[in-house]
Amino acid sequence: MKKAKISHNVILRLPRYLRYLENLHRDGMVRISSEELGRRMGIPASQIRQDLSCFGEFGQRGYGYRVEMLIREVSEILGISGGRRAVVIGAGNLGRAIISNFPFANYGIRLTHAFDVSADIVGQTLAGLTIGHIDSLEAEFQKSPPDVAVLTMSAESAPAIAGRLIDAGIRGIWNFTNEDLVVSNPHVVVENIHFSDSLLTLSYYMTRGIENENSP
Repeated sequence: MKKAKISHNVILRLPRYLRYLENLHRDGMVRISSEELGRRMGIPASQIRQDLSCFGEFGQRGYGYRVEMLIREVSEILGISGGRRAVVIGAGNLGRAIISNFPFANYGIRLTHAFDVSADIVGQTLAGLTIGHIDSLEAEFQKSPPDVAVLTMSAESAPAIAGRLIDAGIRGIWNFTNEDLVVSNPHVVVENIHFSDSLLTLSYYMTRGIENENSP
């Protein structure tokens, strides 16, 4: 990695670069210039070059980027090859949808556990996982400790559960409780997801009649 400190905005753009590059690769494109990639993504080519330069030199002047190579490089930067394991806490409607439909394996993550508190849910099998009771969390983690926890439970219970997860060795939390979760451990990363933020952003652009940066 070229720079020790990378802007958060740069990091937020990396998954979008990867998504577009993977689509290009599926369409058979072998190489692409920053100008063409920028045109397709609706962002300046200079922004792409500046973002990627934070991590090294991946393109050649007059040639552009080799799509397959850049996919590997961006995937490595994002840690997709890390072989991480994940657990879902809360197997209600949202949790079940994520367990059944989200392609964790595409991002180098294997879903290994799911937990809930409801007697109606515990013991059910979903996408090959048997849902355990939250009380058995620590015992199960001793056998096979995950790296990432996906919280799809009530916001009220999240801080206490997060504490137990961190004590059990979790290093990252993907939080869907719709309340910001703050942890004191500096070595644990929390990504707070708010569906309402995305919806209200959409509403803003519709109300103002302004093109956003994702417009082609």
